[in-house]
Formats: sequence, C-alpha cells, structure tokens
Amino acid sequence: MGKTIQGKAVRNNSSLVTRYLSLNEGFTLLEVLVALTLLSIALLVIIRLFSANLRGISVSEDHVAAASRAEAKMREALADDALPEAVWTEDADGYRIESAVRETLKERTANLQVKLLEVDVKVSWMRGHKDKSLTLRTLKLVERKI
Repeated sequence: MGKTIQGKAVRNNSSLVTRYLSLNEGFTLLEVLVALTLLSIALLVIIRLFSANLRGISVSEDHVAAASRAEAKMREALADDALPEAVWTEDADGYRIESAVRETLKERTANLQVKLLEVDVKVSWMRGHKDKSLTLRTLKLVERKI
C-alpha cells in the first residue's frame, strides 16, 4: 500500500523523487548568481596570492644579485695580499658598489708585526622609488710593513 501526499497516493519514495526532479530541472537564477559570486571571490583571492608571490620573487632576485656582486667584490679585495687602505666606487648594471678598506684597532695591534684591516662592501640599487642596499663587512689580518 502506498502513502498519501496532498491527496494523491504514491507507491514509493523513488517515484516521488523522480516526479519532483522532472518538474524542477536546472538551477534558479539566484543559485547561479550565488555560485558565480563565490567563484569570483575565490579567483580574486588566488590572483592576489599569485601577484604577491611574483613581487616576492622579484625582490629576492634583486637581493641575490646584490649579494652575489658584494661577495665577488669582497673575494677580490681579500685575495689581494698587499691590500691598501682605500675607498673606491663603481657603477654597473644599476648597482653601485662602494668598497672601503681601513685599519682598525690600531691601539691593540700597535706593538705587533701585523695590522687588522676592516673591509666593507656596500651594494646599493633602486627598487621602484626606494633605495635598497646590502653591506658585507669582514676583517683581514696582514703583515705590517716596517
């Protein structure tokens, strides 16, 4: 025996579902608009994350290039056994490299056969409207010339 729904006898639940679906096929306009709104919000978030990552990659490329230039200039200065006290500057490919070599801790090394040199390498560049820079600093022990 079947059930009674709104005065009509129905044999089982599956025929009721089939009958309901056949009468109401597709989505309403409201359902489509809600789905499109949710999809657009999700896409907007994904695009913002992607652009932030691209900016981060660009900034890190600048820092890696500057660090590489500073390290090469530092190696060049440290390889020189007769490293003179001096300051020099050079510009290359949008980077300004300032190098300085000066004696440090003179009072502590005055009675020794060696002197201690401080080597600074500063790399500067422009990123948009901002000045960026990276500085490497080390010490080198050299023989004192008498």
